[in-house]
Amino acid sequence: MRPDSHPIPRNDSLPDAASAPPLPRTFCDRDVLELAPLLLGCVLVGRGVALRITEVEAYVGAQDPGSHAYRGRTARNATMFGEPGHLYVYRHMGLHSCMNVVADVEGIGTGCLIRAGEILDGTDLAYRRRLAGGTCHRDRDLARGPGRATVACGITYVEDGLDLCDPGSGMHLAGRLDPRDLAAGEAPGSAPLMPHPRLAAGPRIGLREEASHPQHYPWRYRIAGDPTVSGSGRQNA
Repeated sequence: MRPDSHPIPRNDSLPDAASAPPLPRTFCDRDVLELAPLLLGCVLVGRGVALRITEVEAYVGAQDPGSHAYRGRTARNATMFGEPGHLYVYRHMGLHSCMNVVADVEGIGTGCLIRAGEILDGTDLAYRRRLAGGTCHRDRDLARGPGRATVACGITYVEDGLDLCDPGSGMHLAGRLDPRDLAAGEAPGSAPLMPHPRLAAGPRIGLREEASHPQHYPWRYRIAGDPTVSGSGRQNA
């Protein structure tokens, strides 16, 4: 049973996320530091839910000590070096899975970690998935954190390599649908033209100091003021 919660206000003018088409692969075929802020407000659609992305982190391959691709290609991180627009999923400390959108051309090894989001559709299913292995009392917490987001979306490490640009893959990446997220000139569901109108950036969370220095690695992007963003108040200031 779904617990008592404090729901996020819904927007009745929101287009039907389930019918939103996937973005073209060319949207992801760009530098990861360009793609990351454009992902904010985009929607992962499939497996019974729709997740509005509110927080991401960019990982910049061989030049980034925080990246799985820092020391080159391995069996674990092979998807990062593949075609853009696929989902790179890995197990974190053997406890839960985290998902990343692969960026840039093949062979580069970059991606954007989906750190948090808002469940737009499929809230009851997301609760069932979360409650099957833990607790969740508020809508805002359903996908507030990278492990929670994969659980709410029904994604595990076995989905590594899933093609987000293929409408037949079971999950795809759609453009911004919510009026709160649209920049000037953008149409709902289209590829974002500009970074999110409430974009905020800062150091990544949970990495060793040499990979999270705020001056050198300000690669965590979020929608400022959104209640589903993860981290402490200090990290979101």
